[in-house]
Amino acid sequence: MDNQSFFTTGDGCKIAYRLDGPADKPVLMLANSIATTLAMWDGQISALTKHFRVLRYDMRGHGQSDAPVGAYSLDRLGRDVVELLDALGIGQIHFCGLSLGGIVGQWLGIHAASRIDRLILCNTSPYLGPAGPYDELIRGLTHAKDMVSMADMFMTNWFPAAMREQEQAEVQRFRDMVLATSPQGLAGSFAVVRDMDLRRTISLIARPTLVIAGRYDMVTQLSHSEQIAATIPDARLIILPAVHLSNVELPEAFLDALMAFLRPST
Repeated sequence: MDNQSFFTTGDGCKIAYRLDGPADKPVLMLANSIATTLAMWDGQISALTKHFRVLRYDMRGHGQSDAPVGAYSLDRLGRDVVELLDALGIGQIHFCGLSLGGIVGQWLGIHAASRIDRLILCNTSPYLGPAGPYDELIRGLTHAKDMVSMADMFMTNWFPAAMREQEQAEVQRFRDMVLATSPQGLAGSFAVVRDMDLRRTISLIARPTLVIAGRYDMVTQLSHSEQIAATIPDARLIILPAVHLSNVELPEAFLDALMAFLRPST
């Protein structure tokens, strides 16, 4: 039966994951934006499970996964994925990550290439420095009584004003994800974004790669996606008229881009 399960990483962190779809299909793994859970992909699951066994997980610090205290590293987030695949006996996957999930995807493309068939990097960046603003966010989280100000910031960054006004139930669903996120989990994840710089090393990615950009993305800007696509050999770039959560804002266009890349012969 397909439902949420758990495994424990080598450093003792419990990670929540979920498998949906037929066991005999290729595995497509989906990785989340910061401050969201595996539920951010709910709108894509019914379509994707017609063709794939879909593996989703809550990154450490998020959702039902543990939220260890302290700074997380990109290496550790990448190893969480590799260890999960090992625990499930899965050799190779297609990997689609959005925002922080796309940062993890870049790491996998560099350091775990044998586990990746096709790689999709959505609304993400190879570098989001300098460190100062992230240090300030992390300091704020150590004293935060709640996540309201964080939720306000993320909603503005993630969705266009029209969607925030007209699709309040869907936007509220994501606001609730932020409000339920552990402050120390979010702080640990901000450290990953603060410390990562993949601008040179992504040139080593040799897997077929699709980059999906949001033309109006204020966080992982269009220029960042263009830089990724120009650096990874033979990468393709698709620009959607979206802000940050392109799979939520433009689900049909996002799915069309994904399927055309993953199943080019159909």
